Amino acid sequence: MKCLVTGAAGFIGSTLSDLLLDRGHDVLGIDCFTDYYPRRAKTANIAGARGNPRFRFVEGDLLTLELGELLVGMDWVFHQAAQPGVRASWGANFDAYLRNNVLVTQRFLEAAKSSRIRRFVFASSSSVYGNSPELPLRESARPQPVSPYGVTKLAAENLGCLYHANYGVPTALLRYFTVYGPRQRPDMAFNRFIGSALRGEELLIYGDGEQTRDFTYVSDICAANLQAAESDRAIGRVLNIGGGSRVTVNAVLEIISELLGRRVSVRHIENQKGDVRHTLCDTSEAREVLGYSPRVSLREGLAHQIEWMRGLVRA
Repeated sequence: MKCLVTGAAGFIGSTLSDLLLDRGHDVLGIDCFTDYYPRRAKTANIAGARGNPRFRFVEGDLLTLELGELLVGMDWVFHQAAQPGVRASWGANFDAYLRNNVLVTQRFLEAAKSSRIRRFVFASSSSVYGNSPELPLRESARPQPVSPYGVTKLAAENLGCLYHANYGVPTALLRYFTVYGPRQRPDMAFNRFIGSALRGEELLIYGDGEQTRDFTYVSDICAANLQAAESDRAIGRVLNIGGGSRVTVNAVLEIISELLGRRVSVRHIENQKGDVRHTLCDTSEAREVLGYSPRVSLREGLAHQIEWMRGLVRA
């Protein structure tokens, strides 16, 4: 298949591109290298893919690129590009979230409705649920985001549903639950925790550490994307993609300490606006529609991320 991956130099986009190449597909990767974190990290993410003759890379802004031309001949689109981060989405920064999460998605869907693509897989987020009282979280739960980031992801998700219902765009919408693993963004919790621990620095934890998340390893997320592209039953559906377990932040720190073989120093600081207290993913629909089942345990995934980050610290 000929695949287009947006956000191809990012954490999930680059890992997905590698998976698609490994499966024998052709990949066109697009990224605009926003300054949310250093360009050198993103360049390193796609170094391997760029050595593959079936990978082509375009640097550009999805709001100005000729998307119709880029979609010609494409079978699958994986729209991973977004302005990330809950805490950074407040105040003046909201313009970037509106632009990169909502306007870009609408423009992409407009181009897709005139194309012959077989699937448009969109990366949504568990942030759309907010502090839902219903656990585990099912797709039928009422979305009530508590951050501007969550609002923009829900808006983009709704656009995907609209373009499917009105124009037949073959969308599949995946709500990711807290993704981690090698190449994770520097601002994300596990990257910060492990990096601080490896450098012997104090770890800063928001709140009491008893907040829980359903952590999902990046290879499981990428596998779900591939399954959504391959399954006609995914068209027009919104599906949860989670890791299969609910764990406190404090428990994560215990695992990191065990894997490193030493205690880590922790300091608790004030909760941040927009942070959700608890998440727990019900993946029964994804299992029934896609055959999805998370394969990587939290301990195994953390070991992989620690190994990757040891290399960064040595470098």
